[in-house]
Amino acid sequence: MRGLRGWIGMALLALAGPIAAQPAAETAKPADRPVAAQAHVLDKADVDSWLDGYMPYALQRGDAAGAVVVVVKDGRILTQRGFGYADVAHRRPVDPGRTLFRQASISKLITWTAVMQMVEQGKIDLDKDINAYLDFRIPEAFGKPVTMRNLMTHRSGFEEVQRGLNSYDLKDIPPLDVALKRWVPTRIFAPGTTPAYSNYGTTLAAYIVQRVSGEPFETYANRHIFAPAGMTLASFSQNLPPNLRSQVASGYNRGSDAPSRLELNSFWPAGGLSATGADMGRFMIAHLENGGALLKPETARLMHDSILKAIPPLNGMALGFYEQNINGRRALSHAGDTLTFHSQLWLLPDERVGIYMSMNAAGTEKVSGPIRSHLFDAFADRYYPHVQKDGRVDAATAARHVRMMVGTYNKTRRSETSFLKALELSGQIRVDTDAQGGLRVKAAPGIGGEDRKWVEIAPFVWRESDGKMRLAAQVENGKVVRFGLDSSAPYMLFEPAPWYLSVAWLNPAIVASLCVLLLTVLSWPVVALVRRTYGVVPSHGIRPWRAYRLSRAFAGLVLVVLACWFRFASALLGDFSSMNGELDWALGALQIATPLVLLAALGLAVWNAVLVWKAKGRRSEKGWSLLLALSVLVILWMAKGFHLIGVGLNF
Repeated sequence: MRGLRGWIGMALLALAGPIAAQPAAETAKPADRPVAAQAHVLDKADVDSWLDGYMPYALQRGDAAGAVVVVVKDGRILTQRGFGYADVAHRRPVDPGRTLFRQASISKLITWTAVMQMVEQGKIDLDKDINAYLDFRIPEAFGKPVTMRNLMTHRSGFEEVQRGLNSYDLKDIPPLDVALKRWVPTRIFAPGTTPAYSNYGTTLAAYIVQRVSGEPFETYANRHIFAPAGMTLASFSQNLPPNLRSQVASGYNRGSDAPSRLELNSFWPAGGLSATGADMGRFMIAHLENGGALLKPETARLMHDSILKAIPPLNGMALGFYEQNINGRRALSHAGDTLTFHSQLWLLPDERVGIYMSMNAAGTEKVSGPIRSHLFDAFADRYYPHVQKDGRVDAATAARHVRMMVGTYNKTRRSETSFLKALELSGQIRVDTDAQGGLRVKAAPGIGGEDRKWVEIAPFVWRESDGKMRLAAQVENGKVVRFGLDSSAPYMLFEPAPWYLSVAWLNPAIVASLCVLLLTVLSWPVVALVRRTYGVVPSHGIRPWRAYRLSRAFAGLVLVVLACWFRFASALLGDFSSMNGELDWALGALQIATPLVLLAALGLAVWNAVLVWKAKGRRSEKGWSLLLALSVLVILWMAKGFHLIGVGLNF
């Protein structure tokens, strides 16, 4: 990982042009401070030369099939470039004006623009309970209604939805109202308090536009967004007509792999747009030109300038867009990712400049992410160089703050009430100290996969050493209650995991418990064979012998149930089409079997331990009986805490 991503990072640094160094300390003398590198002229010739030096190399090195990059400036497309292949096998090149890329979550910007058109017309009030616009009800929670502003800033409080979200089959894509009404996800945060990215929330907003405008949302987008913006090939249709379907780029895991099937989306207003690079360039121009043909200037300013920050001074959330400020300049952005398509656009409103890129392959080690994020960094360094002047926190205070940060954290964007909560067993984020006593955060690896080095530049605000990324924490009553990263803080934070579900102790306990259960099961036939070979008769009575055998049998059943959960999860997560009900029978069976087996196993293990201790057997036998009971208890604790014990097919 480090080799591939490291090479890409080196290439970016070289191609960005001279980059200003960071100041060594807050007390540096003015004469010693570095001077910003001279900016390159942002014209077509320079941008094309720069892209030609980077993109072909990055695609080849990362085994990524193709890409499109569009740069707009002063109300026109400065350059639009295709690189690599839209179809590798047929050597069909990427054409920025003809090749359609799946835009994934960039689709949300179309929906949010449509919402703002309704706000402009007085048909939607940003701060009104959205139930006023719906023909079904969002249940009460936390004593506060959900508003459109909550939806647009991802602060509605909904947990993550996965069931029915994606498929490869059109039969799994229902009408918009059906997709929304089949399950209203639980709200796990009070509205307006916590950023938790929500595809459901965005689709809910599109349905509201559909209802208040009187037009199906796909038709509305065609008439009021795509047509006036000149986005001639853009479409939300999940069943594209033949003339467009033939222009869609094939999606790949790696460019050298066979193409994947086209991913379809039930929440298509949040992730189902197909568009060319040229189309996305025109969309950027509209927003950069004070709304262009899409919004009145005052509406565009409201959309772009209503910034809500979860943890100042990190980037905040506008109405739909989120900040990705860079080099002292304001930048609005949105990214989008399917399994195979990876896209992002950035607007620099004060400079009237935008840049968009999309790739049709994840690439080796998912290198598409670093390629696109560092493309923007290098673009900013080349055309808008900047010297970052940070302060410093004294060493003793910095060390104390690092110790306060140490712990295990959950993402605010998560599944909370279904069995998918068990993904936290591998998904919780660990924050601890590095060898030098500095901050180490597993949520934010560097481009080579290595840990970033963090320097505290203000109380509870860190910046990546020799980098741009910032991390900041919110502290209340002397405790860290949440932290965020510049890249994701607008729509997702990290909060301390409750101690009783922290993987810091629970994962080692689970591993130890599984070992005890496995050894218990394996030793059973071995002990029986030894006894039979040497004619040893158990000294205990019928009841202890029965407890012994049943406790071993149910220890084996516990392992079988857990193996079935693992197999179920692998099938479910390995093919998202299976999240449309095909495996409901397996989920239902597991939800019945899990509590029955675990509770029976615990009862039998405790019964066995009581009888063993009453019989005054060997110390090893007594100790193992307690270990067995404790091991089953740990597994039961895990199953209950992470909702492997539960009822319901929604997730």
